[in-house]
Amino acid sequence: MSLARSGGRVQPARPGDPRRVDTYRIIGRLGSGGMGTVHAGLDPAGLRVAVKVVHPAHAEDPEFRARFRREVQLSARVQGPCLIPLLAADPDARTPWLATAYAPGLTLDRHLAVHGPLSGGTLYAFATGTARALAAIHAAGVVHRDVKPQNVILTPCGPRVLDFGIAHAADGTSVTRTGVMTGTPGWISPEHYRTGTAGPEGDLFAWGALVAYAATGRLPFGTGAPDVVAYRVMSGDPGLDGLPEELRGTVVRALAKNPGERMTADAAAQECARLLDAQATVVLTADAGPGATSADLLVSDGWSVPDAEDRAWRTPAASTRKRALMAAVAAAAAGAAVAGGIVAFDTGDRGAAGTGPRSAVGSTPLHGGPSSVPAGAVTASPVDARTVRVPTDPLAGVPDPAYTRSGDETQPQPGEWRTSTTAADPREREAERSIRDRMAAVLATKDMDFMKPTVTFNLRAQTVIVTGGPVPQLPDHYREVFRRAGEMAACTALAHRLGNAPATWPYGRFSVYWKTSDGDVDAAAIGYGTATDGCFTEIAGQWRGDESGMATAEIPSSDKAEIRVADATAKAVAATWNTAAAETNEAPLGAADGITLGFDPVENAAYVWTDDPNDRFASRASQSNLKHAVEEAVCRRLTAEFHSNRSWNYTRWAVAVYNPYTHGRQFLGSGTCTP
Repeated sequence: MSLARSGGRVQPARPGDPRRVDTYRIIGRLGSGGMGTVHAGLDPAGLRVAVKVVHPAHAEDPEFRARFRREVQLSARVQGPCLIPLLAADPDARTPWLATAYAPGLTLDRHLAVHGPLSGGTLYAFATGTARALAAIHAAGVVHRDVKPQNVILTPCGPRVLDFGIAHAADGTSVTRTGVMTGTPGWISPEHYRTGTAGPEGDLFAWGALVAYAATGRLPFGTGAPDVVAYRVMSGDPGLDGLPEELRGTVVRALAKNPGERMTADAAAQECARLLDAQATVVLTADAGPGATSADLLVSDGWSVPDAEDRAWRTPAASTRKRALMAAVAAAAAGAAVAGGIVAFDTGDRGAAGTGPRSAVGSTPLHGGPSSVPAGAVTASPVDARTVRVPTDPLAGVPDPAYTRSGDETQPQPGEWRTSTTAADPREREAERSIRDRMAAVLATKDMDFMKPTVTFNLRAQTVIVTGGPVPQLPDHYREVFRRAGEMAACTALAHRLGNAPATWPYGRFSVYWKTSDGDVDAAAIGYGTATDGCFTEIAGQWRGDESGMATAEIPSSDKAEIRVADATAKAVAATWNTAAAETNEAPLGAADGITLGFDPVENAAYVWTDDPNDRFASRASQSNLKHAVEEAVCRRLTAEFHSNRSWNYTRWAVAVYNPYTHGRQFLGSGTCTP
């Protein structure tokens, strides 16, 4: 079930349709399918959203719930250009649902049927935008697996790739049933037909077919019975007549039969951006202004599709700031790998956490980390820095802030890192010190304080930049912790300063880069986001554990207090379970049941997990009992330590168990303890 099967046109609500889903007012339907219904909704501010609600019959199926929960987790961790951001979700509700930004427009196949093939700047912008979307998906460790015309919407602002219903994580955890061929004939790679392999290379194969189809209006491997199409995909040459010569080489490499001969999505995006740049150089007028050939501006300026506005949407007039936010959402949330995303960005974040989502609507969470009181604050009595809240919307109600890029979620532009400078005034130096101190505290708990961050500033981009490396032979998961720590430290520092001095503090964006050598002239961006949408992983205002936090928690701690509390808390979980065993009729827990606890210092959370070696937690009842035991025991221990140890920052918890359907871990619950 896609979030845009109706071409974005609002259909009347039907008897039995909900009037509200959580905070969203339902005004009609956008489409429906075998899995559920997609409703047209309005958030409390009047912004348009698409709300996917699962059919009640599927809600009773534990396997479906596990797959839907995985869809939510993956959708939240995947954030980037030309994607549709997840706004909120509740996979554990009686009737599971999720909400995304609304993207007006026709799907590619419908657009071609009505208006014909894409051409000129629109075609090059399509190729660039969709490749960039796939690059963001793959950077989050996710494979789409269903790239096809029905899953690309042509909005007035550019193409949008959607539908992660059968996506899976690159680590192999899948949301589909074992043994079932996923994908659509004609958009399945040769290796997937032969061996069932579905990796990033398969997405690129489908992307090449997608670009050819957009340019010609013909399916590159023709039509017919599925087995006939499969034979052509595995053995035949694609039909590329009508494809512009400049694009042909890129598309041919994407359609190589051998996946090892295909380029990456990022490389395809760069090649198409260069072609788009050349195209724009010819068509842009002299008064287009400086910077008019940057990738984002080119996609926007080169794009031209008919307006898809639907008068059936009736929304109140939005403020200038909300209109800017709507435009930014329509333009797609780019990268917030930022802590502050919904379930994850990492993996992500996504959370991204990244991060991001990429933020869900929500209240301000506890800061929960080493920090100083925001610059300029005056207090009459000592303040516990651990209770200072991070503003989730520090510019709310500010008429003319110094930071002017709120809602702009475009990726870092080439040259931003190279042209950044060291702190130039006391305020920048104080912000640098805050970010470095926060990162040092986080990294030290994992014995990673050998990774020393450099903090620089790019005033023109209104971006604070955190750089790490080079560190020879550094494991990937260490760099991932550095990325998450850098994003969180920068996000919280900037959010405080935006909230405290909105009229004078100009920085609201942050980027994290990694150098591979001391002589790097352009380090690689590994994360970025904005401090105006919240810094913590939330859904509907509640903190949620995610895979990126779990991955960090699995790295052994080097902090003595964490080691002590982890050991005591794991025992307390078992003791709490065993105390309730007489009422729950559960067998006692022992050491062989594999209850493990670790800490994520980035979001100040304790993670409890088990790979369930004795198959103790397969039933809903057992999972519910484990969740309650964890919440009670962990919050009791964390709260006691919080009050007795002034340096203790952990106030959040999450619990996960092995899921035999996904062959990965399934989150049972998470939340925030009240100190």
